[in-house]
Amino acid sequence: MQKIAIIGGGFAGVKLARQLSGNDYEVWLFDKNNFFQFQPLLYQVATSGLEPSSISFPLRKLFQEKKNFHIRNEEVDRIDTTNNKLVTANNVYSFDYLVIATGCTTNFFGNQTIQNNAVSMKSVSEALYLRNFILSNFEKALNVPVEKKQEYLNIVVVGGGPTGVEVSGAIAEMRKKILPKDYPELDFTKMNIYLVEAGEKTLGSMSAISSIKSKEYLEKMGVNVFTSTQVTDYNGEEVKFSNGKTIPTRTLIWAAGIKGNIIEGLKPEVITKGNRLKVNRFSQVEGYDSIFAIGDVAYMESPLYPKGQPQVATVANDQASNLYKNFKLLKDKKSMQQFEYANKGSMATIGKNMAVVDLPRISFQGFFAWLLWMFLHLMLILGVKNKLIVLLNWAWKYFTSDQSLRLIIKPFEPKTK
Repeated sequence: MQKIAIIGGGFAGVKLARQLSGNDYEVWLFDKNNFFQFQPLLYQVATSGLEPSSISFPLRKLFQEKKNFHIRNEEVDRIDTTNNKLVTANNVYSFDYLVIATGCTTNFFGNQTIQNNAVSMKSVSEALYLRNFILSNFEKALNVPVEKKQEYLNIVVVGGGPTGVEVSGAIAEMRKKILPKDYPELDFTKMNIYLVEAGEKTLGSMSAISSIKSKEYLEKMGVNVFTSTQVTDYNGEEVKFSNGKTIPTRTLIWAAGIKGNIIEGLKPEVITKGNRLKVNRFSQVEGYDSIFAIGDVAYMESPLYPKGQPQVATVANDQASNLYKNFKLLKDKKSMQQFEYANKGSMATIGKNMAVVDLPRISFQGFFAWLLWMFLHLMLILGVKNKLIVLLNWAWKYFTSDQSLRLIIKPFEPKTK
């Protein structure tokens, strides 16, 4: 029985593991977390719209009663490519085939000062930390001198992609509907939200009309949108821009870039731009017959995407399905099939009744785009219970413009003896 090891329990890793389980393979799934997290809705956790548990699903529950299936809640430190082994802090595991689906982490482009002071949002724990951080700053704003209050009321979001646009819109809705009721002593007409994008437009990977409408929606909600502007420094109190301007703020949310999570042991020449692994059209890491990479960490050039496949969940899922078919072909000693992504479209939501959708043949915006965004995201969430909880939260927020999840949950710190 072939032993297939999968590193990473994200979209690509889980999709492949679910297809392989129960199909005469011995499957080993490695992840530092014991749960799958639905990343597209992390921003709603960060802005008190959803609880972490509603967008997360335990891996062991997902694979209950699956034969020849093993889960290890461990980080893989090194790949022994010579002997086909994985090395963790406590164990060594062998494999016949290895699939790297480690995804990406935040890219601060080498600016250590920004990395030390900004807040990112690539995991459930980071989203929960951001929620605590934002709410704690409003609490602090009540007790600081008048001349310091503006630092706590200003929020800067860096990155005009879907994450930056969505979190900016969510915070703008909080400013209008929720925060004045929670903090009547603060003047939220003085609260400024800035979205900063280095490129010429927001949602740069989407159609021109979607980019234009997203900026219109954000400005309608009172978000200050700065395009063709780079953040050059941030010391925790003041952010500096490439045009020489500065803004005082205690909250800088970094959604400006990602880079692949690379594991030690692979040849340096297979690592390319964005810290991704170069793979062929069969998802094999270049130079290795038994090591594959799928999802955001994989860099695959193809006729339709000469600069690499898009780093989105649909690509990750499709690559997983293609690799599953290829494992079956390899088992039958047949030739593998090449992968090419068939673009299914893209979308982003900005606020209540406001979203943009690009489909292969049509683009549209507004209420119906918002409904489609909600429906598709709801269908992709794992677990019937989670779907119902998310739907209930969305419905409650839609009709009341409120949610009761504004809890500052601090980590427990045991007292020293």
